[in-house]
This record gives sequence, C-alpha cells and structure tokens, in this order.
Amino acid sequence: MAGRERHSQQTPPMDGNGDAAARAEAAPSPGRFAYDGLERVIHERARLSILSSLASNPQGLAFNDLKQLCHLTDGNLSRQLQLLQESGFVEVIKSTKNNRPHTQVLLMEDGRARFLEYISVLENVVADAMSARTQAVQPIGRLREAT
Repeated sequence: MAGRERHSQQTPPMDGNGDAAARAEAAPSPGRFAYDGLERVIHERARLSILSSLASNPQGLAFNDLKQLCHLTDGNLSRQLQLLQESGFVEVIKSTKNNRPHTQVLLMEDGRARFLEYISVLENVVADAMSARTQAVQPIGRLREAT
C-alpha cells in the first residue's frame, strides 16, 4: 500500500573498482530518512498511547480503563477514539452492563497490522538515530587518540 512501505536501504551494485559501498556510505539515497510508514494518525501522543494499550490487551478495554491507562479526560479520549475509529483502527462497542452504559474498545485486525508496521518503521528511526549517534562519537574519540 502506498505510504506504508517498509523503510529499507538499498546497496548499489559493486563496480570493478569495489568502491560502490564507499559511495553508498558517503551519499545516502534520496528519501533515505523519509519514513513513509509513520502514519500521522498514530503519531500523536494520545493516539499512540491508546493503540499501545489496546495492542497489549487483545480482548479490548473498557472506556474507563483505557482513560486511566492513557491518563486522558473523557472528552479527549472520546475525540481520539472517534479519529481512530474513522481511520479503521478501532471498534467502539456500546452496550449496557448492570443497567449502566458500558463502552468497550477493541483494536481491529487491520488496525493491529497497521500499528505493528508503524512500530517496525519506528524501530528503523531509532536504529538510524543510534547509528548517527555512534558515528558522531567516533571522530571525537579519534581526535583524542591522535593527541
């Protein structure tokens, strides 16, 4: 699906001189850090909290439990759930329990797959950031060794 491609780095073919890998290191490919799989609807803190909570509870969660876990107000949780429901991530089931209104929230199968893909892309972001951190530290160490 467009916009959900998994982040990957392509290695150019080796030429006769064997220096294609060095060129690849020196010049990152276009879009290397675009992270197309990061869906905006998930990326907001409250929605990320909701989806993480639901992913950890396959049987779903009651509205009040979800509100407490994500530290949200009734209104904010309702609005975020509405956005997630419109985007096909969650199902909101309203019923009565002991003659009182009861709202159960479930992560839909497609929503779970999209969320897991998002987490996979996010792992790539972290790996790239850690790689950049390691590369930034190495030249400083080399300068100290030279003096």
